[in-house]
Formats: sequence, C-alpha cells, structure tokens
Amino acid sequence: MWVTLALLSALCLGFYDVCKKNGVKDNAVIPVLWMNTLLCSILMLPFVLLSRFTPILNDTLFQVPAYGWDVHLQVVLKAGIVLASWICGYFGMKHLPITLVGPINATRPIIVLLGGLLIFGERLNIYQWIGVLIAIISFYLLSRSGKKEGIDFKHNKWVFLLILSTLFGAISGLYDKYLMGQHNNMFVQAWSNFYQVVLMTIVLFTLWFPKRKTSTPFRWKWSILFISVFLTIADYAYFYALTESASMISIVSMIRRSSVLVSFLCGAILFKEKNLRSKAFDLLLVLIGLIFLLIGSMQ
Repeated sequence: MWVTLALLSALCLGFYDVCKKNGVKDNAVIPVLWMNTLLCSILMLPFVLLSRFTPILNDTLFQVPAYGWDVHLQVVLKAGIVLASWICGYFGMKHLPITLVGPINATRPIIVLLGGLLIFGERLNIYQWIGVLIAIISFYLLSRSGKKEGIDFKHNKWVFLLILSTLFGAISGLYDKYLMGQHNNMFVQAWSNFYQVVLMTIVLFTLWFPKRKTSTPFRWKWSILFISVFLTIADYAYFYALTESASMISIVSMIRRSSVLVSFLCGAILFKEKNLRSKAFDLLLVLIGLIFLLIGSMQ
C-alpha cells in the first residue's frame, strides 16, 4: 500500500510542479507562495474543525487528533524547514526551465541517502554507491545542458537557490520519517500548513509588501489554486505512506522523485522549452541512478 501511495504522491507532485511553474511565471513569487499556504490551510481546516467539535471523523483516516504544545513546536520546526525549501525552490522555478529544475530536484533522494550515511551512521552498499556516482555524473551533465541556455551552474544564483531548496527538502524528508513514527499524519499535515501561513504572512509583510510597487506585481492565476490542491493530495499520500511500519523513507523519496517525468513532459509540451534531447539523456541518467538506489535499498 505504501508504494502505491508514494506513486500517487509522485503523480500529484508532477502536476504540482507544472502548476507552480505557471503560477510564478511573470508573477510575484512570495505572494504566490503565501496564497499557496493559505489555500492548503483552507483545504485542511474542515478536517480539524470536524475532528475538534464532532465525532464524524472519529476512527477514520481523516481524523485530526489533539496534541500538546511540545508536539506543536516540532511541527513549527517542520513548517520552517519546508518554507525555506519552498522559498528557494519557487524563485529557482521562476527563473529556470522546468526541464532543468525537475532533474535537479530528482537528486534529492541522493542527499537523503547521504544524510542517513552522515547523520545516522548508515552504510551504503555497492548498488547505492553506483546510484550516487551516476547521480553525480548526471548533475555534471545537467550543468553542461544548462550552459547551452546561458545558465552557468557555478555562478547562477537561481541554481544555487534550487540546490538549497533540494538540501532543505532532503532535511525535511528525514525529519518527516521521525514525525510519522511518533505522531498522526493528518495532525502533522494540517498544523504544518497553519504554521506555514503564519510564517509566510511575516515574510509577505516584511519582504514583499513594502516593495510591492517597485517589484514584480502579483496577478491571480487559477494555476495557484491547483498548486494547493495537488500539493495537499501529494502530501496526504506521502505522510500516510510513512505511517506504515514497513515503509522506508529512502524508497518513498525515490518514488516521489519520479514526478520529474510528468514535469519534464509538460515542460516540453506546454512551455516549449529547448535542448530537450540532451536534458532527456541527463534525466535518463538520474532515473537510472534512482533505480540503482532502489535496488540497493531493498537488499
């Protein structure tokens, strides 16, 4: 079941990336992200209220139980890590081709795996080392593909922000496995959304609002709504998958990164991006690397 949920999460993440690319195109990034967190919270609010004031959701998959402030603080930390990843990722997504962003984001499981190696003292087997090596090679080739479009990985701040986003996302993934082993998935998803709204409101009024007249204006797009819809479904499937005792964060993370197939195809069809042949080869290498990691994780 957890593998099926991870695949559903991957599919929704692919469409989430496509909607995100459309939402931030020629648009103010911070208000788009604030709107995303607000809409996600609105989608989760009925579950919290029904759980709090009625017995309708008792003993169902959608019940949101109550926890103490110590657990809320853990969720606040998660919200901060996720927002750091999103802020960096949204700016990177706005200024870089989605056919380049997707493969870079797909290297996140490599970082999760290395995080397990450095933080938890895990050891990699031969298949996992092969996967890491292939991923490093593919990242180098992606940098060469980027140069064909005038994007220098060494000196481009948007690439740097995207890499930061991937690092924060990997940290979030490791932390998620801990949280799902301790607390209810609906509680973590709902309350992390609420705290994200609070944190993003602070960011909105300190960074964007004072400069709104001299920066890129915000325009409403319907794709912003679908960012939240696809993200909410993807997160629910992801968190619920991690609640199963047999689930492995390394494999779930790898499966979720297959979302790059959806975003890459949509980038080619909808956004008419360039240098698709070389990027497709780079993407193939990333996927081969993920397959080796998957095989290694199942040993």
